[in-house]
Amino acid sequence: MIKTKRAQLYLFGMFLLIFAGSCKQEKETEVVKEPNPKTDKIVLPDGFEIEHIYSPSDDEKGSWVSMTFDDKGRMITSDQFGGLFRVELPPIGSDTTVKPKIEPLDFPIEGQDPADTSKTKVGMGFAQGLLWANNSLYVMINHRPNENLSKGSGLYRIQDTNNDDKLDKITQILALEGEGEHGPHSIIQGPDSAIYVIAGNFTKVPKMNSYRLKPNDSLDNLLPMIYDTHGHDSDSHNAGGWIAKTDAEGKNWELIASGMRNGFDLAFNNDGELFTYDSDMEWDFGMPWYRPTRILHVTSGAEYGWRKGDAKWDERFLDNLPAALNIGQGSPTNFINPNKAKFPDKYRNSLFAFDWSFGIIYAIHLTPDGASYKANAEEFISGSPLPLTDGTIGPDGSLYFLTGGRRLESDLYRVYHKDRDKINPETPKPNVNAEVKLRREIEQYHKPSPAGTAEKIWEYLGHEDRHIRYAARVALEHQPFDSWKNLVFGERNVVRLTEAMVAVAHVADPSIKQQVLNKLATIPVEKITPKMLENLLRVYEIVISRMGKIEGAQAAALAQRLEPLYPAKSNYTNRELAKVLLALNSEPAIKKTLELLATAKDDTIQTTYMSSSDMILRNPQYGLDIADMLANIPPAQQIFYATALSNTSSGWTPETREDYFNWFYKAFGYKGGNSYIGFIDNARKMALSHVPKDQFAMYSKMSGDSLLNEKGTRLAENVEGPKGPGRAWEVDSALKVVDENTGVRDFKRGRELFLAMKCGSCHTIKGEGGSVGPDLTQLGTRFSKRDMLEAIIEPSKVISDQYESKVFNMKDGTSVLGRLMSEDEKNYVISQNPYAPHVTKTLAKNDVKSMNRSEVSIMPPGTLNVMSPDEVKDIIAYLMSGGNENNEIYKKK
Repeated sequence: MIKTKRAQLYLFGMFLLIFAGSCKQEKETEVVKEPNPKTDKIVLPDGFEIEHIYSPSDDEKGSWVSMTFDDKGRMITSDQFGGLFRVELPPIGSDTTVKPKIEPLDFPIEGQDPADTSKTKVGMGFAQGLLWANNSLYVMINHRPNENLSKGSGLYRIQDTNNDDKLDKITQILALEGEGEHGPHSIIQGPDSAIYVIAGNFTKVPKMNSYRLKPNDSLDNLLPMIYDTHGHDSDSHNAGGWIAKTDAEGKNWELIASGMRNGFDLAFNNDGELFTYDSDMEWDFGMPWYRPTRILHVTSGAEYGWRKGDAKWDERFLDNLPAALNIGQGSPTNFINPNKAKFPDKYRNSLFAFDWSFGIIYAIHLTPDGASYKANAEEFISGSPLPLTDGTIGPDGSLYFLTGGRRLESDLYRVYHKDRDKINPETPKPNVNAEVKLRREIEQYHKPSPAGTAEKIWEYLGHEDRHIRYAARVALEHQPFDSWKNLVFGERNVVRLTEAMVAVAHVADPSIKQQVLNKLATIPVEKITPKMLENLLRVYEIVISRMGKIEGAQAAALAQRLEPLYPAKSNYTNRELAKVLLALNSEPAIKKTLELLATAKDDTIQTTYMSSSDMILRNPQYGLDIADMLANIPPAQQIFYATALSNTSSGWTPETREDYFNWFYKAFGYKGGNSYIGFIDNARKMALSHVPKDQFAMYSKMSGDSLLNEKGTRLAENVEGPKGPGRAWEVDSALKVVDENTGVRDFKRGRELFLAMKCGSCHTIKGEGGSVGPDLTQLGTRFSKRDMLEAIIEPSKVISDQYESKVFNMKDGTSVLGRLMSEDEKNYVISQNPYAPHVTKTLAKNDVKSMNRSEVSIMPPGTLNVMSPDEVKDIIAYLMSGGNENNEIYKKK
């Protein structure tokens, strides 16, 4: 009996050991995976898995930037600079030997010679937006017609007319004027079955059948106008990026919202409310008008205040709407609602926002807040580098996303949840509150409406909810002014009156300015709340901008009312007081503004989800630009005061002028975005235009002219050029020299060569330089040495549309080549010298027969030909490092 028990215990013990060993072996098998550089760099939340499916760039199929699924569950994608492809995907969990089936979608190429077998020509493609809806493929082409694709920017509908599974009918629904990275972008289908499109700020708003907000070209900003010194946005309109909707056939178009910068995509949340992820202007970093990337709740008739140069609106202006969430630096691309994903509810009830620069997919969680939403963000997926371009939820409930763009290496991924089979991806039912319902009811009047509408919505101009007040004011503007004029001038409630006066300034004839000012003068400015005062000051700013300057006794009387309130306790109120008082030529305001210029401190409360310092290590190249700026960030509030004073001609004393111009000398020592030095210098030059001629040289020297380069866009540097001897470098011979392992390279010499060869006049590294050519900071992480040498030695081989030159064919038979900097109704303004882009030439449009894209790069060939082998090695090493002297390339092997 004892022996039997011992035997049983022995066998049981052996079983435990074998079982434990088996478990350990299984556990070890679980955690040991084959290394995969495509997925190992990507961070996922617990419970999620990722698969790398395909690399189109490895298969010479371009760099994919848009995708959709057709009604048979097949993916359709587009190369940014090529054609369309249809993809049959392997099932989830397939072995790596199971490959996707890739089928180019061929369309007739207009005018193609049958003997022409060029692979660069396509009949359809260059799409930044794809949508399968209404048994059709909708394609948003972003492209200026050329020999590779004859079709230009616009929305196209492609159909299969004979059910043979081949798309054979192409219909252009809407032609658009604009292309490139700020051109037309994505397409989605809304819950109302309408087609919604979004376009960037380089895309002109086309003529539409109706408008939720009336487009205008007014800056509505009293800050002296300073355009971006590198020419960015100078030839576009003031309406900014925009969103519109249409029907399935594109017969009826309606403008929904405008004033974004460059949102790439848009999405409806589960309540049926529209959102977008708008971009920042990174060159404005450190300036008071810088606006971070942000999540916008896009309501009917929404305006978000993007304007050129320094004229961008503060989100606190009552005539535009604020962000639901400010994210921070980045490059927004895709934006989707993942409610059909087989993901946990936390994510299915969110929105996914893609950032190209820092390789992050944010999950945006929304919480109802009156008639709008509050939002917070969570990093859902991230990687470095992970240049995210587009994504969508597939029929299998997985998230599919693309990386690439700008001809970078491109990849297709799939993300799924381990418990996907237990999740029912049922779309949550809308559950909106009373405030949202009220706002939607008011938005029904964002069009000409029956008599009595003004009276019906009037009380909501004073509602406590900002979005409801905004909706009521937009509705009012759609009604005949005569139907509500008496309501305005009889109103005594300050909130309703200020909202209504915005509408008056927008729609009424300037001839009633005196009546408007008389009514506004009844508001007791010393008794109203700070917020009421801010809104009132904004109304005065709009009235002056739209109806004309206030002068004489009336200006003096208004200044006398406002001067006791200046300075106020808040920076924002002081900005508004400064603008209005200086526009009224208030001499006391000059002295007070100068005192604030010397002492003002910036607000320290973080207003973005991602702090700038958090972004530094996420991208070791682009992040270093941010690190450099944060080390000596400019004083934004002081910059605002200096800019506000720059166009003031009277009220100065020798002492105040000396204080003012000495400030500029100090300001050149701060580190801002790429346009920082240029903005400061242009404000300085504007101020110098108001000093007596015999004192110009003195104040120019005092304010730092000796610190600047010739064009005033960066600080001057003394560097030694190439010593040679040079040679006629070719790609292969240069590559052979660069690949030689002959010791550690000289960072300082590489930087000297970069500056001496005036590369910095056209290119930016670490936030410094020009914008005529691409930013080179991330070059070493994106391109090989051969790619770099090809771009330098053969610069015309590939030219980005963002930096291309134009050929102007003149009516007299001549042609003129240059980079288009700006245009108006009568003239083109071009720059012809890449080393002096600030020197411009004007061409009368009446003299121009046509304008074409130049196939020749503005980058001069032979840049390396004056350099010795060692100098070539040093400058290439500098480019590979992205201007980072701590890069691995400078460490001993």
